[in-house]
Amino acid sequence: MDTPTRRLRGPWGTPFAAGLLIVVAAIISLAAGVNPFGAGSHHGLGFSPEGPTALIVSDLFMVAGALVAGLPIVRQAVRALAARVIAIDLLVSIAAIGALIIGEYWEAAAVTFLFAIGHALEARTLDRTRSALAELVAVAPDVAVVLRDGQQVEIPAAEVQPGETVLVKNGAKVPVDGIVVGGNGALDEASITGESLPVEKADGDQVFAGTVSGGGFLQVRATGIGADTTLARIIQRVEEAQDAKARTQSFLERFSTGYTPAVLVLALITGLVTGDVVLALTLLVIGCPGALVISIPVSIVAGIGRGAKDGILIKGGEHLETSARITAVALDKTGTLTEGRPHLTDVIVLDPTLGRAEVLGWAARAEASSEHPLARPLIEAAAAEHLPTDGLPESTDPVPGKGIVATLDGRRVAVGNLALLAAESVTDVRGAGAEVDRLAGRGRTPMIVALDGRVIGVVAVADRLRTDAREMIGRLHARGVQKVVMLTGDDRRVAVAVAEEVGVDEVHAELLPEDKLAVVTQLQRDGHTVAMVGDGVNDAPALAAADIGVAMGAAGTGVAIETADIALMKDDLLKLPQAIGLARGTVAVMRQNIAIALITVIALLAGVFAGGVTMAVGMLVHEGSVLLVIVNAMRLLRRRPARGDLRARVPSRARAPQTVGAA
Repeated sequence: MDTPTRRLRGPWGTPFAAGLLIVVAAIISLAAGVNPFGAGSHHGLGFSPEGPTALIVSDLFMVAGALVAGLPIVRQAVRALAARVIAIDLLVSIAAIGALIIGEYWEAAAVTFLFAIGHALEARTLDRTRSALAELVAVAPDVAVVLRDGQQVEIPAAEVQPGETVLVKNGAKVPVDGIVVGGNGALDEASITGESLPVEKADGDQVFAGTVSGGGFLQVRATGIGADTTLARIIQRVEEAQDAKARTQSFLERFSTGYTPAVLVLALITGLVTGDVVLALTLLVIGCPGALVISIPVSIVAGIGRGAKDGILIKGGEHLETSARITAVALDKTGTLTEGRPHLTDVIVLDPTLGRAEVLGWAARAEASSEHPLARPLIEAAAAEHLPTDGLPESTDPVPGKGIVATLDGRRVAVGNLALLAAESVTDVRGAGAEVDRLAGRGRTPMIVALDGRVIGVVAVADRLRTDAREMIGRLHARGVQKVVMLTGDDRRVAVAVAEEVGVDEVHAELLPEDKLAVVTQLQRDGHTVAMVGDGVNDAPALAAADIGVAMGAAGTGVAIETADIALMKDDLLKLPQAIGLARGTVAVMRQNIAIALITVIALLAGVFAGGVTMAVGMLVHEGSVLLVIVNAMRLLRRRPARGDLRARVPSRARAPQTVGAA
């Protein structure tokens, strides 16, 4: 619990104690009729007989306030010097010590107090922006209920053994990764995928540690425990990502390393030339680039934290910056734009003596013993229409690259392409060639069905497009992506039909894995920053070569979480433009913060030389800029609507995609 006492023991303890001492000093001076904020000569508002004594006591409290706030700063400066780093703390330390020596007690107290507040704000903000990681750690379950010797036993979650049956009751957290082996229920998977709606689970479904049962009763066979769970991998990835530095951050740290000595030299020269020690000390304070240094890390941590809450894992600051520059997205077709599972789309009857049921029935029975991926949709469709699919053919003869020939009830059935008909010496194709061309042109895979040497019909299957594929591509364009490219090993006609339906800009079909790599590298040579979305198997070379590799539906896939630059935990296409939008927004905040910091420092330095900006006023404005930078970065933590936010801006893409053959 975040109580006031606990907060005071944390980063706010030092500024609170220093502030209290400064307030006491001010009250004593005011009670004696003395201006507590005057210069070292202490020109009073008027003197009472108690004035000189009150002034001494007030000065003691003011010095005490400066020491309380300043000693931690001096310690930090000394540690940095020991590591051969000239840090910002050194500027403040020298300025505060110098102010104490020349009797500017109020200035010393004000500078150290304000700097201590700045440190506390930075620490509090980084804690706040790391809230995604804290929330993930909080959802990690502590206990599990397992079945041992037929008894329910409650044990620490880390002591569950692989293969044990874990019981998940209504309202309980799932303590392990596993597979449902009994029961059914709904789980809240927001901590893993960012999905706000409960997901129904039944036999064979995968579940993740840290998700919460919203109803029902599940028996889960444990497959991942402790550090091997998806939740543990996400926590580790977010922690590493928030600590990883962006290129801009690394540059600013190098800049600060050279900038700090430059300010020291400028202050020394100014003091020697003008003989004005106060002016030199003021320059040290004003020159502190505190807002500049905090501007990048606070933005990165906030952006990555926001992504983690939404089920978007970004590997680190450098990848966040690169993602903001993406101008081309390469998409694998199967399993990305499509569901990756073919289904029956057409049954064309070419023999007038037969009906649809006979054509589909013969085709499904012939494919019953086939391991070809296109056999399954035929068998499933026949079963759904209550056609007989039981029993295996008397004989089966797969013909590689052509189809399959089977003997059923003493009759010869061939299912395949035109080349298979030629091999079977079927001459009367009954217009099957025209149907094949028509169906292929619509993005479907046709198969001719022949019975006893005569064509009886054509069946066609297709991989079903994802319902949000077109919307995703529209959102990518709305986010500033110039080119969306589809890469596939499929037939060119199928690829073009899919591309026209979803609105991609360019199609590369009939590709081998090395061809996909060639397309990605060509896009990079054309000046694009490329993101590649694929399944990580046959797309591995292209994923490795792309500027950003994206794994979709990475929940439960340890390899994807570890290797992808961006891992989208949920199998949701709209997470891709959301991730790019988050990256662009984060980099925009970085730039705004850098501008705020630089403008503040330049304006204050000009004000010092022009006169009118004192050490305390400069530090107050400086800390104000730090606060402004922090507040600006924390805007990234606000949840933005994941769906529907860009529909009005999604363009209709009427033109046909550019088609390119094998690379």
